[in-house]
Amino acid sequence: MFLSVVLLWLCIFFVILQLKSRRPKNFPPGPSILPILGNLLQLNLENPLNDFERLRKTYGNVYSLFLGPRPAVIISGLKAMKEAMVIKGADFAGRPQDMFVNDVLENKGVILADYGPRWREHRRFALTTLRNFGLGKKSMEEKIHEEIQYIVKKLDKSIGKTMSPQVMFHNAASNIICQVLFGTRYEYDDKFITEMIRCFTENAKIANGPWAMLYDSLPFIHNLPLPFRKAFDNCKTCQDLVLNLVSEHKKTRVPGEPRDFLDCYLDELDKKAEDSSFSEDKLIMYALDLHFAGTDTTSNTLLTGFLYLMKYPHIQERCQQEIDEVLGGKSQASYDDRNNMPYMQAVIHEIQRMSNTVPLSVFHSTTKDTELMGYSIPKGTIIIQNLTSVLNEEGHWKYPHEFNPENFLNDQGEFVKSDAFMPFSAGPRMCLGEGLARMELFLIMVTLLRKFKFIWPEDAGEPDFTPLFGSTLTPRPYRMKVQLRSSE
Repeated sequence: MFLSVVLLWLCIFFVILQLKSRRPKNFPPGPSILPILGNLLQLNLENPLNDFERLRKTYGNVYSLFLGPRPAVIISGLKAMKEAMVIKGADFAGRPQDMFVNDVLENKGVILADYGPRWREHRRFALTTLRNFGLGKKSMEEKIHEEIQYIVKKLDKSIGKTMSPQVMFHNAASNIICQVLFGTRYEYDDKFITEMIRCFTENAKIANGPWAMLYDSLPFIHNLPLPFRKAFDNCKTCQDLVLNLVSEHKKTRVPGEPRDFLDCYLDELDKKAEDSSFSEDKLIMYALDLHFAGTDTTSNTLLTGFLYLMKYPHIQERCQQEIDEVLGGKSQASYDDRNNMPYMQAVIHEIQRMSNTVPLSVFHSTTKDTELMGYSIPKGTIIIQNLTSVLNEEGHWKYPHEFNPENFLNDQGEFVKSDAFMPFSAGPRMCLGEGLARMELFLIMVTLLRKFKFIWPEDAGEPDFTPLFGSTLTPRPYRMKVQLRSSE
């Protein structure tokens, strides 16, 4: 009798799961769904990018998958992407709230906050504060140039040798955003910066790896001592580091005279209204959000960029020729110089296109029942942007599948940007730090190419452009040979 009851309940459980995992009416098509697992067995959880492209060829630019029992819609191609992220931006501007990354951040991060008053209030604050601290102004250029001098010193010590640029570029990008957030730059061996970058790097791999996918798909494993627990430990380490900075700021700040982002937020807490969403624990997570976003993407784009410039020395030489012509006897480049460097601009944009640093953007969700390309998408559906499909889409690029700056130049050699260029996503949740990233990439690359020549080591074999998959695509570690241009 007991066995019969157990079997009956198991049957009922599986029927409920089957019904729950059935596609709603007029929902985007997709592969058949298994109970409990959904479509997990049809994806390479280590790196699903090729699977997304394979399924796109079968089901089209808008199709669906089930991550366990949870439906997700994968969007590919410029037409579908623009309809979702720009034309119907508010409908697709939500964030899935009960997923691995939200749990790691205790739902206090702002980048992952759901679309609503709290998100709008914090985004408005960030845009205003970043602008006040020099974003797009000469003061921000000076901060970047100060950090570039430390890169130059590091490269000067490596003249005629081979060196690994990974730590150097990660630390430089981290220090630039640290100056905005915390009013401080750190030596490259400082515990704060080394621990933050270690945690960021590890968590970026975990967040888009198989364990995070299983965490999001199978809720019953959440409390098991599995490898994803490392991300929670790393987040706690970073929180403690930023909490110490907040405590120091409280002791030394002068209210109303902010030195950096932390001071501005503390000023906001002083005048906090009853209905305000500002709080100290959100400040800590917000600072971590911005620090991670401002470090990982820029450093990985730089690493990819110099890999391509060593692979194609004729492109590197043409950049240097344009830099020499435009800068002449100027002591340093300014961001405005980009307007007179169409080829350099084209190269930087092509590096961003090919590096495709955040290939799935940050997952979105629908804020209400809506439609996309004729399909019905219920409220709360996970939305995954396949940005690779847009950055490589046939018909929008002269050379969609190869590195070629001509993708951003017209027949007159002028810089032009395609609508399909959206490495920072698009719409209401477009990357906050786009302006800072563009300025960093231009000033760092121009300054370094003006002084140095970067050569692929003769004994290193062929460059490997296959990235390591995570929240961001990371180039495989490599070494570069550095020469002074003036010594040629």
